[in-house]
Amino acid sequence: MNLAAGIDIGGTNILLGIVNESGKILNRTSWETSSFSSPEIWVDAVCKYLQEWLNHHPDANFIGIGIGAPNGNIHSGAIEDAPNLPWKGKIPLVEMFEKQMQYKTQLTNDANAAALGEMLFGAAQNCPHFLFITLGTGLGSGIVVDGKIVYGHDGLAGEIGHVILFPDGRPCACGRKGCVETYCSATAIKTTYAEILKKNNLPEIPKADAKYIFGRAMHGEKEAQEAFNQTGEWLGLILANSVAYTSPEKIILFGGLTQAGDLLLNPTIRSFEKNVLRNYQNKITISYSSLPENDAAILGAASLIINA
Repeated sequence: MNLAAGIDIGGTNILLGIVNESGKILNRTSWETSSFSSPEIWVDAVCKYLQEWLNHHPDANFIGIGIGAPNGNIHSGAIEDAPNLPWKGKIPLVEMFEKQMQYKTQLTNDANAAALGEMLFGAAQNCPHFLFITLGTGLGSGIVVDGKIVYGHDGLAGEIGHVILFPDGRPCACGRKGCVETYCSATAIKTTYAEILKKNNLPEIPKADAKYIFGRAMHGEKEAQEAFNQTGEWLGLILANSVAYTSPEKIILFGGLTQAGDLLLNPTIRSFEKNVLRNYQNKITISYSSLPENDAAILGAASLIINA
């Protein structure tokens, strides 16, 4: 049975799994993204790990490496100016891996990779039209039409997270202001919560991350609940706008922020139905991914090789 490595590069962590044709992850490891000062050092570490694994499994029919990364361009094989990574500029990962490992390597946007995983093994099976939204350090998205990822002429299509929600709004790592991901992400909800505390003349809580805010909301704190309600309202609005030019059957939400469950999902659906065009109302389901958070992107990245 053919095997491939699936790699998910995130702003916080990098995940790697060895995947077979059935979508089973046979082995996995992870690293903190910030622990590598350059992509070259990270590529060396991955190649060393894979070579050691192959040495212990000499009969494995290993055929290549699939990678999902922020601003990963399937056409150029490079990460191109990813705002949420410590490595800047154009990083030719496909060339770097193929030179060291001499196995076929493919690269795509991290959200596109996760969308592929969802389409092959998760809630989007047999669904040729859907939006896939990742809510993590930023907001990523994969747009699937007729069963195919929309890449655009330059390989970078589908950046819903960098649609401007509020002109001259919060500064974004991309260099602009008011992008969706500065209002709808695990990082953004910390800012929203801090703004609500300030508005209510309450002291700031510097260490309040999304997990902390969720805990406070579940304990009945109104400010934390308001942060989730506000995030859901913004998210529902941008999803309603996206539907106008994609007409999906489903919208699937994925990533760390979805662990908030109904606290995020309910206000998102309310806002979506309030703002969507009338002919789309009550026709499109919004749900969470059916795959474990760490699996979808690994599976999708590996499928770039296994299902090539």
